[in-house]
Amino acid sequence: MTDSEGNAVSADGGVTRRTFMTVAGAGAAALAVAGTQAACSGGDVSGSAAGSAADEPATQVIVAMNGGSEPAAGFDPLIAWGCGEHVHEPLIQSTLITTDENLEFVCDLATEYSCSEDGLTWSFTIRDDAVFSDGEPLTAADVVFTVNSIVASDVSEADLSMVDEAVATGDYSVELRLNKPYNALLYTLAVLGIVPEHAYDESYGEHPIGSGRYLLERWDRGQQAIFRANPDYYGEAPLMERVVVVFMDEDAALAAVAAGEVDIAYTYATHAGQSYDGYELVAYDSVDSRGISLPCLPAGGTKVVDGDMAYPTGNDVTCDLAIRRAINQGIDRSQVIDHVLSGYGKEAFSVGDDMPWSSEDMRVEYDPDGARALLDEAGWLPGDDGVRVKDGVRAAFDLWYSSDDSVRQAMANELSVQLMELGIEASPRGGSWDEIYPHQFDQPVLWGWGSNSPIEVYALNYSTGWGNYSCYESSSIDAHLDEALAQPAIEDSYEHWRLAAWDGEDGFAPCGAATWAWIANVDHLYFKRTGLSVAEQKPHPHGHGWSLVNNVDRWSW
Repeated sequence: MTDSEGNAVSADGGVTRRTFMTVAGAGAAALAVAGTQAACSGGDVSGSAAGSAADEPATQVIVAMNGGSEPAAGFDPLIAWGCGEHVHEPLIQSTLITTDENLEFVCDLATEYSCSEDGLTWSFTIRDDAVFSDGEPLTAADVVFTVNSIVASDVSEADLSMVDEAVATGDYSVELRLNKPYNALLYTLAVLGIVPEHAYDESYGEHPIGSGRYLLERWDRGQQAIFRANPDYYGEAPLMERVVVVFMDEDAALAAVAAGEVDIAYTYATHAGQSYDGYELVAYDSVDSRGISLPCLPAGGTKVVDGDMAYPTGNDVTCDLAIRRAINQGIDRSQVIDHVLSGYGKEAFSVGDDMPWSSEDMRVEYDPDGARALLDEAGWLPGDDGVRVKDGVRAAFDLWYSSDDSVRQAMANELSVQLMELGIEASPRGGSWDEIYPHQFDQPVLWGWGSNSPIEVYALNYSTGWGNYSCYESSSIDAHLDEALAQPAIEDSYEHWRLAAWDGEDGFAPCGAATWAWIANVDHLYFKRTGLSVAEQKPHPHGHGWSLVNNVDRWSW
């Protein structure tokens, strides 16, 4: 679960700081080249490769990821691998279930699963032919060990706070017993790798043993991680037998592309106009949204987080509903996409547009004249300097953004210009996250969010949610969100998620409390070597990183 680039949210709701590692130049690529009861259903490569970066056979690929993608604690699902920060499939480990290209749940280790009518017990039957890479069989005891270890952990970034315990009901059957109905648990289980009880210790993150599609062949911290296909994997054999991931900042990644040393590398819209021989720019759909939190309380309050961390709350400008609705109505999102993202994105109106749980009531039409009329009617009148004033309060606030993100900086500046046309002075304020977090509840912040699950909808909008930066509290919204999570069948939850956005009387949508102004959904851009097929991608969650290689076993040349 993430709040912004490079920041993760821990299981107890606190924000944790990841260690970022960068590589000074494209040398990492050169090093890589040198080092090279819901029942579930469980190719030939034609032609020759266009030539991977290392001129190896057509079964290797070299992927450039940003330094923040390197797992600080190693490849350990009990801490953060797969289930932390930007969620992704753990590759080395198997998961009970997973999701397909349409984000529908399908089984992995599980052969079937079901939920009790009260929503408090999830039962899983697991396959009996899965073995760990050390040759030991994977049984229900390993699932129980994994889940219960996370439940008892103070450091895991996987949220299993709704689970009381996991219990083995047989050698290959497990029950997860919950303390409250919470069907979104399935989304966590889809990225939670199962670890071996017999072989787990403090060094596991560096030397992981799993039952998944790949084995960790080598990890050079700060430089690269190399994976090779697991010959004992129970599923379809990977087409891409070796995957080399090099960690580098964007300039180094572009240099590696220019030198032909990597096969695919992330980039941002600011570099989309560049071209490199033998490469094409590809854009993948994402649910990676940029939005502004809008504090709903008057200034002067305090919010205590993690028991002892007190933050100021409230803003005397954005606490006015007319201001929040006018901001939503007065932003030209298409212009932001053209000016900042070079067209590589789409208008965003929620944290999960086009997902089954998204609400059409989140959409708002661009109407600057209507926005000005709202402000006029609410008593916010233009002052001598063009900034609106009401009861002696200027319509002015800081708009914080992460200073190490050039796209967010450009977006904040664009929004500042647009809002000034409404008479609202939003002053862009770049800073580190250590500087931003003290203002998370009292100033608008330009955040990055997006997940292939509705969990973030809950976190950002529930009264006590860890991401409720607007500090808007509503018993009716809470009731809809709780009801959504209580449905034993996921598809029955969608309508309740939508009602939380707007039920005709209350909601966090722009026609309701307008607690956020969502701006743009950014495409994830990569320079990809011609001839490399990455197969069909799921919508990427927030942040470039491991989500790209969710299906790397199906890649081919």
